[in-house]
Parts: sequence; structure tokens; C-alpha cells
Amino acid sequence: MPEPRVTMLPEVAAQRHALADLLDTLDRDEWSAPSLCLGWTVHDVLAHLTLSTRQSTAGMVLRILRARGDFDRAEARAARERAAAHPPATLTAQLRETAAVDRRVGLSSPRDPLVDVLVHGQDIARPLRRRLPTPPELAVPALRHVWSNVFYGRPSRRLHGVRLIATDTAWSEGAGPEVCGTAGDLLLLATGRSVSASGVTGAGVGEVAARLRS
Repeated sequence: MPEPRVTMLPEVAAQRHALADLLDTLDRDEWSAPSLCLGWTVHDVLAHLTLSTRQSTAGMVLRILRARGDFDRAEARAARERAAAHPPATLTAQLRETAAVDRRVGLSSPRDPLVDVLVHGQDIARPLRRRLPTPPELAVPALRHVWSNVFYGRPSRRLHGVRLIATDTAWSEGAGPEVCGTAGDLLLLATGRSVSASGVTGAGVGEVAARLRS
């Protein structure tokens, strides 16, 4: 039997459904509100999330080539184009329809869909002041995956010299002044979201904020 392409697929599917339920409650103005992804609206982030189960590896590579090798630029362009082509209700329905599909973006790893839905769900929820719980039992494997991952900018290097401590589960990394928050808060920091967006506390917060700004 082949290995699943998406690790923890039932949990990923549950988080996609939870996000879709939240999206059903948004009003027109909220769709155009800025997300935690710089330059992306809430609508753009949802469009991005629907691409992971739909785009081909060849199509992804072509977009990166057109963006002169800039992966982030290619992804942003694809998200905006998809958002322009599909209204929020259509994209929310697509997120639900493929929530449990065992497929991921080409060149990604089996754990990336978990990181994607957890982080991008908060990219949408937090600036809108909506509640979307991040279960610590999911945030910890996501943290372990991104911590030394080159694709995520090697948080272990970027946050070197501080100690991250989860307040809702037994996870910690690093050494130095402490930065405390839920595992979900720390996952946002590790993936480059701001201190203010994550709501962490501790003596190391100022240092982390400066690292993330640079």
C-alpha cells in the first residue's frame, strides 16, 4: 500500500472544514481585509488554500519560472489570479469538497498541508478577531516540521538565542530569554508572523520582534 501523500490527513481535513465553517460567517468587507500575509487579502489566502489540491507540479514550476525563480511571488500571483476568478462562496465550497483529498502541491512534503491550513487559518482569523482554535496536538508536529526547514527560513537559526516555550503543551526549543505562548502562537512566530499577531509574552519578545522585522 503506498504511503499517504498528506500526513495526518484526517486532522488536516478537520481543520479545513473548521476554517470553511468560519468563512461562511464573513461579510463582504471582511473578504477584502488584509490578512497576516503581507499584501494578501483574506480572499487571496483562501484562494491559495484551494490550490494545494488542484495545481499540478508542472503548472507550479512554470509559474515559478515566470516569476524568475521567486517562489513567493509565484504563489502570490497564483492566489490573486484565483481570487479574481472565483467568488468567496465558490472557493469555500472547494475547500470543503477537497478537504480530505490525499494530494499536495508538487515539490512539497507530506507535512506541509498541515502547516498550511494551521498557519493560513490564523492568517485569516486573527486580523478579523475571529476565534479559530489551533489544537496543540497538531501545532507541535507542525512546529517540529518547520523548525529547521530551509523552506520556512530555518526558524532555528532566525530565532537563535531565545527560548520558545509552549504554554499549552510540553514543547520548547532554543536557549536564552524566554518567549511564551500557545503552540499555535509559536508556530506563527516560526513561520514569520509578527509578535503582535501571535500574542506571545516574555523577556525575549523584543528580540524576536526585531529578528522578524529584519
